[in-house]
Amino acid sequence: MKVMLFRKEHIDGDGLIGIGRITDDHKTLLRSLPQAQQEAAAEHVSKMRSGRRIIEWLTTRVLLFELLGEEKIIDNRLDGRPFLVDDSYKISISHTKDYAAVLLHKHYSVGIDVETISERVSRLAGKFISENEYVDPSQKVIHQLLHWSAKETIFKMMEEGEIDFKEHLHIHPFHPAKKGVFQANESKTRQQKTFQIHYEILSDVVLTWAVDK
Repeated sequence: MKVMLFRKEHIDGDGLIGIGRITDDHKTLLRSLPQAQQEAAAEHVSKMRSGRRIIEWLTTRVLLFELLGEEKIIDNRLDGRPFLVDDSYKISISHTKDYAAVLLHKHYSVGIDVETISERVSRLAGKFISENEYVDPSQKVIHQLLHWSAKETIFKMMEEGEIDFKEHLHIHPFHPAKKGVFQANESKTRQQKTFQIHYEILSDVVLTWAVDK
């Protein structure tokens, strides 16, 4: 069984989202890669100590292949941010317990994040949500998780270090629906950019993504 690409969506003209379910069978994942990549991939994952990291690394590459139908090589910059070696798309990647997500755009930096719905976020919310940011008390866990996910999405688009999610990233007030768009901004850089954050609440995860224009 390959990564199950259960969502493929074209966005913003030159963008593409893929979401897939994760399988824990790393041998099957290896066989699902383009044949030309399989030997190098097997050698690469053999040096990894974390079984979870192996699954995530392979899943992302299989998902990308299923999404585009052509061979692409993902590498990482010194700060850990992924990029495609042929520079055909900007790329952002996210993993959670059972899902992987990839966002591609031909021209603009992108960010995507997928998070498992869990009440654990409420214990940590004070570390990344400021007193000036609104959380709907009737949807507390979901709203807090959307704050976190959106800030992860923004962080992935910013080529900045030492970003404090609570101090530098700000979610504008909104009431969560099943799907929608809300605004956020950053105060870390001189540009103080504003972002349109797209979000969706699925059965067991929340998804956020944005294109930095």
